[in-house]
Amino acid sequence: MTRKPLLGVAMVVIAGTMFAVNGTVSKLVLRAGIDPPQLAFLRAAGALLGLLAITFALGRGRDLTVTRRDLPLLAGYGLAGFFLVPMLYFVAISRLPVGIGLLFEYTAPLFVALWMRFGQRQPVRPRLWGGLALSLAGLACVAEVWGDLSLDGVGVLAGLGAAVLLALYYLLGAQGVARRDTLSLTTWAFGAAAVAGLLTQAVAPARGGWAPLAQTASGGVPVALLIGYVVVAGSIVPYLLITAALRHLPATSVGIIGMIEPVIASAVAWITLGGSEALNAAQLTGGALILAGVALAETARVAPKAPEPATVREKAVAVPAG
Repeated sequence: MTRKPLLGVAMVVIAGTMFAVNGTVSKLVLRAGIDPPQLAFLRAAGALLGLLAITFALGRGRDLTVTRRDLPLLAGYGLAGFFLVPMLYFVAISRLPVGIGLLFEYTAPLFVALWMRFGQRQPVRPRLWGGLALSLAGLACVAEVWGDLSLDGVGVLAGLGAAVLLALYYLLGAQGVARRDTLSLTTWAFGAAAVAGLLTQAVAPARGGWAPLAQTASGGVPVALLIGYVVVAGSIVPYLLITAALRHLPATSVGIIGMIEPVIASAVAWITLGGSEALNAAQLTGGALILAGVALAETARVAPKAPEPATVREKAVAVPAG
């Protein structure tokens, strides 16, 4: 197939924009009374149904066959990346501006690179340390450590927890793509997340129940319609766009271009949700430092000979929006 880089860039930009808008839409849903575990469950269940429909429409039902050997990986992969990451992200943006919540989660590639260096003792380029320094400085600016530390502590911990689990998701994805095709792996991962969400609701049901689903959010938009966006336009469609873009662009390029997400997310949240989402000069500077540091980390790992990274990164790009 002929590579079309401009088409690939367009796909990544559109996907990043949809992911970015998803942050504001999710926050509106949370403000309407749906809690983070509920939203994570609804997202996973909806995406599972959508991907199952796509799988059977493409005549690939046989790809969904699961062996006993696959179960632990699918369960861990789905629980970490498709339930806990978005749930913690939803907690973060319910307490922090959307852009800041995303910036904390976007530090995940740093944890991956550090694991590769110290956990697996793989060679990395020296730029990793510059990326780590820039990101730490950026986080200090975002949190304004020299002042009163006005950021909500639970929100910060949730954002950093999402980053750590997102890094684990990347690493588990490296094993998953070696065993299964992308579509079936993601479908069953959403299935595992949906089961985890169902169990969570059974053990610790939300105080407000499911009544908010029948209500309207600020602006008069039905909550159910907003959740539909989270499932379709905030998960399934951008994921498919990223998958298609990887046929035209290197994985690293897709990751770096995808960094438009927190920038657009901050702008959309500020326009839609008002001054509470505005970032001051120090936080904007910190955000730029974090993204620069992550870009260095993205390019610091030495590519192995086997053509694995493109497929692994396909998973990595698809999740940050929660």
